[in-house]
Amino acid sequence: MTAAGTRGRGARRRDTVAGYVLLAPSLVGVGGFLLLPVVVVLGISLFRWDLIAPARWTGLDNYASILSDPAFGRTLAVTAVFVLLVVPLQTALGLAAALLLDQRLPGSTWFRAILVLPWISAPQALGVVWRWLLDPSDGAVDALLGRRVEWLTSPTLALPSVAAVTIWANAGFVALFFLAGLAGIPPQFTEAARIDGAGPWQGLWRITLPLLRPTTFFILTTGVLSSFQVFDTVYAMTRGGPAGRTEVVAYAIYREAFVDFRMGRAAAMSVVLFLLLITVTIAQQSYFRRRTTYEVG
Repeated sequence: MTAAGTRGRGARRRDTVAGYVLLAPSLVGVGGFLLLPVVVVLGISLFRWDLIAPARWTGLDNYASILSDPAFGRTLAVTAVFVLLVVPLQTALGLAAALLLDQRLPGSTWFRAILVLPWISAPQALGVVWRWLLDPSDGAVDALLGRRVEWLTSPTLALPSVAAVTIWANAGFVALFFLAGLAGIPPQFTEAARIDGAGPWQGLWRITLPLLRPTTFFILTTGVLSSFQVFDTVYAMTRGGPAGRTEVVAYAIYREAFVDFRMGRAAAMSVVLFLLLITVTIAQQSYFRRRTTYEVG
């Protein structure tokens, strides 16, 4: 081997080592705060443990227990309904707000800042505030309506009420991402459509929405993931009630782990939720893969 080849191979080796050294802090973070907890939860799910007595090996008994438990099935159903209520509505409202803000009307800068305020606030604090606003005795909402409505204690209204608060809190976040997506669409596309005689709705359906598919994919994926894992708002507003009508999976995991002290079952629920989220994310990715254009120009 020539001297030049030896030097080139040595340079590549040094570059590789330097790259791993630079990546080491991030890899430590990923391993310590992402991969290690997953491994720990997988391990705990194979034991019966109440945080006091020594853990006892049970194998897959915890999984058999939760998968045959009708209560866990109802919890999954409640979570699915919550996701179906939240994700489409917050996506549609965020898109509508982004299209409005993209017109650069007077005051749009202030409206943009106000719109994102709920999203940057603590979810549990927002839940406490809305629990007071929706209180049937002295809440501001019933006072404005002039009638008593059991928003959070009615089996019919409790879940939609929690979903409405979540949509209100997340719509600004969705709008900002759609606004960034709209800014990335070259103006010549919309101008060409206008010259060809396309109206506003035709331009929206045939030009804007197809070019927003990468943004839509990101928003739907993150929206589904966050909705499946919602906890703070449910805990602050309803504690999973009434009669379990708002007991989503994350709240059921909390109850199993820190109320009933059944850590093995709670960990098994977490693993099932994890696998479910992976499945949903892969399905979304498969749907959008052939329908998305990432480069325009």
